[in-house]
Amino acid sequence: MPGSPSPPAGGGSPGGGRPPTRPSPAGGRGSNTRHALHTPRTITTARLSLLPPGPEHLPELIRLKADERVFGLMLHGVRTPERTREELEDDIEFWRVRGYGTWSVFERATGDFLGIAGLMERPDGRGVALRFALWPECRGRGYAREAASAALEFGHRAGLRRIIAVAWVENLASRLVLQDIGMTECDAFDHRDRRMLVYESVR
Repeated sequence: MPGSPSPPAGGGSPGGGRPPTRPSPAGGRGSNTRHALHTPRTITTARLSLLPPGPEHLPELIRLKADERVFGLMLHGVRTPERTREELEDDIEFWRVRGYGTWSVFERATGDFLGIAGLMERPDGRGVALRFALWPECRGRGYAREAASAALEFGHRAGLRRIIAVAWVENLASRLVLQDIGMTECDAFDHRDRRMLVYESVR
């Protein structure tokens, strides 16, 4: 989120929206989907565990998405508990259909919930986008970079040739993360009087 620590980026930045309840076939048919559906879904990094979301994550997601510091500048802003519940159902369905999606991010050493990271289909037709949104307390510890890098690598291994991310031009923290994990700026557009930068990773 522009101006806040460990800000959301990619599909989770303004203009990102939530994935459709029933993912469109355009980005998920053919060999990519078949490959993704057979890819192990849990990711373990040096310090993090990334788990596909389940009902047991709902209380933590409600807290995260109701926090102005984390979701205040997201499309539609902070979420009500009911909206978060609906988004969780959508995320679970997205995983079922696509074989990739959004993860809940936990610190391995403590088991603490840190936020979310993952891949979603942008509703504006720009494609599959990387997004991440972690608690501000994660700032300066490299967790956003570690989670985003893991999600990006997963997407490419699952058969996605091109993955994008979107960040507000003034969101320097997210832009630095995207650059650090190898994404390059490729486009820009305006959204609600804000200049948004598009990054891509193509393999």
